[in-house]
Amino acid sequence: MTTQGKRLKKIRQALGLSQEKFGGVIDVSKQYVSNLEADRNILNNEKLVKLLVDYNVNLNYLIADIGDMFLKPKFDDVKNELMKEVEEMLKKRGL
Repeated sequence: MTTQGKRLKKIRQALGLSQEKFGGVIDVSKQYVSNLEADRNILNNEKLVKLLVDYNVNLNYLIADIGDMFLKPKFDDVKNELMKEVEEMLKKRGL
């Protein structure tokens, strides 16, 4: 079983963020992120909620290693993404 710190590191890497940039996202230092990933610190509720709301992080995965790393997007989010892609394809074809 992986630790919360290792799961957090996987999430950070999946988001393509360095420790420094990830720290900026949750308003902590690079050293604090390093300590989180080494299981020397834990995230408070405010930081957990920020990850959930801003990055769709599945807190069940992060805290208890249950489920997928990220929550599945809502239907409206998927629809909006598809509409953007269709609009871009139409523009490229001059329609």
